[in-house]
Amino acid sequence: MVNWSLGEEGELLLSNVRILMSKYGESYWNQIDWRREFPEDFINDFFKAELGGILVPKEYGGPGMGAREASAILYEVNRLGGNSYFLHGQYYVTYALSRCVGGDRRDICLREVVRGRRAMTLALTEPQAGSDTTKISTFARKVNGKFIVNGRKVFISRLSHTDYLLLAVRTSPYDPARRTYGITLFLVDAKSPGIERKEIRTMSNTDAHEVYFNNLELSMDDVIGEVDKGFGCLLAALNAERTMIAAELLGNARWFLDRAVKYASERKVFDRPIGANQGVQFPLASGYAKLLAAEALLGETLEQLEGERAGEYSNSLKYISAELSWDLANVAMDVYGGYGYASDTGVERKFRETRLYMVAPVSQNLALSYLAVHSLGLPRSY
Repeated sequence: MVNWSLGEEGELLLSNVRILMSKYGESYWNQIDWRREFPEDFINDFFKAELGGILVPKEYGGPGMGAREASAILYEVNRLGGNSYFLHGQYYVTYALSRCVGGDRRDICLREVVRGRRAMTLALTEPQAGSDTTKISTFARKVNGKFIVNGRKVFISRLSHTDYLLLAVRTSPYDPARRTYGITLFLVDAKSPGIERKEIRTMSNTDAHEVYFNNLELSMDDVIGEVDKGFGCLLAALNAERTMIAAELLGNARWFLDRAVKYASERKVFDRPIGANQGVQFPLASGYAKLLAAEALLGETLEQLEGERAGEYSNSLKYISAELSWDLANVAMDVYGGYGYASDTGVERKFRETRLYMVAPVSQNLALSYLAVHSLGLPRSY
């Protein structure tokens, strides 16, 4: 597995995660998925164990840990059969907030996160803009010193259990010459008047919603960073998001591999284990070799996350991790045969959960386009 190099405090953190996961085993996650429920008991215990605020800086009462510790937790939850989809937004939003200049609202929020009282998610995606973030059209118009927000977001995760939204809007019209200018981030109470939501039923248990902003009133105190200049802070959140989600995908990959190897060793057909057949062995061995390489890239990406090559590494890692996890999901399904299709094995649940990340939080093709343009110097295709 990954050599996290966390030190004594970090290893204790992972030990607490493993203890928590021993209480919430795979049957719990299978039942939550079957009933389409939010894992509320798990999340409550997660916050009680002071795991939700690990990225909050020390000046706000937090431990001041980083993306490495957060990624290790997400990896471990998935490796042990859980679904860290319900956790990752908390981490990359906190990561962005802790790095962006903000007012009293941000400071109060960070202190509340430490006390386990606030859950957060990012509100960015729009139906028409999709991956073209600079083309978002939700607009905050300044009127008499207030911002009046109107617009629509889609596929906003965990919204029914979110306290704060990190909301990305336009405060100036789109200008092709300055595409990233005019985007502002707000920290918004998710229960504010002027916010309506409609659940989107998806392939897996996501608690995803379409969100409508109808004359939502915000103030300068709600601004994170600077008005019109929020893209840099947003980019920090997105690079952290891709890295952390890649870590949980590698946790899934490890889970698929471990489960398939165990089943291939025990399942006998024609009086011999099916794992004795090269047709079963080779896909597993190939997946293992690729997993070792991907886990090494994860370590390097965490080193680069604060630097100039953060976009290059986070997009590369997300692309490779999604491909590998999805490949091993299919290998595990093949090894299990009909039993993999049965709900109580957990294979088909994680199969569905993993498929999401071939299109989110950035599509595989867009990750490749980014690398083609920014790393290889090829002409821009988008």
